[in-house]
Amino acid sequence: MDTDAQLPERDLSPTPDQGSEQRSRSARFLAGSGRRPVALLVCCLVFLFLLSSFVIQPFLIPSSSMENTLHIGDRVLVNKLAYRFGGTPRRGDVVVFDGTGSFVHSNTGDNPVTALVRGAGAALGLARPADTDYVKRVIGVGGDHVTCCDKRGRIKVNGKAVSEGYLHPGDAPSSVDFDIVVPEGKLWVMGDHRARSSDSRDHLGDPGGGTVPVDEVIGRADWISWPFDRWTSLHTPDAFDAIPAPAGPHG
Repeated sequence: MDTDAQLPERDLSPTPDQGSEQRSRSARFLAGSGRRPVALLVCCLVFLFLLSSFVIQPFLIPSSSMENTLHIGDRVLVNKLAYRFGGTPRRGDVVVFDGTGSFVHSNTGDNPVTALVRGAGAALGLARPADTDYVKRVIGVGGDHVTCCDKRGRIKVNGKAVSEGYLHPGDAPSSVDFDIVVPEGKLWVMGDHRARSSDSRDHLGDPGGGTVPVDEVIGRADWISWPFDRWTSLHTPDAFDAIPAPAGPHG
């Protein structure tokens, strides 16, 4: 036996701790996986916010002024593209608008943080809209001569009586007499629940005579999206189809 034969050199370098390395990899994987849902959620919220800002905005109905067409707690989808490319509100459309300067003439007093949180919630249909936002039905457009009431208690537009089948049962078209020519670029708006609606009639003595600038219209309410059992589209009624065009300063 050759005792002088050289034995192979042993590798004395430290062996990596495979368990620690595996745990490190797992930790990195889990950390990455944990961030993915958060990133996805943020992306979804940003997408919804952009959609709400420029295309379709959910709007929570805060009052009974539009019953029975719209109920308290309904969420309607407001089409912000309806009037963006040359279109204008028509008689009978249900619109959402900013009443600042027409229906509201004082500061609401919200601090910036409250306003931001409230605005974000309202944009997603999760919170009440701003106190300056209203939803009403267009009764008269620029140039229209709107009066109330005729011998049968009906509103007349350009001399033509309107049969308002959408009114809340038991409501009269108006308990207040009025006679107004709607200025160009303005709207005369009223709620469907006339007995519970603060609308153009209540601001006759204010600047603008109760009318709302077309430029302040946020969009047209086209669908009821919530609750599910009330899912339906909102059609413009045919009650205004026979209304003649304005014919001079007094219709």
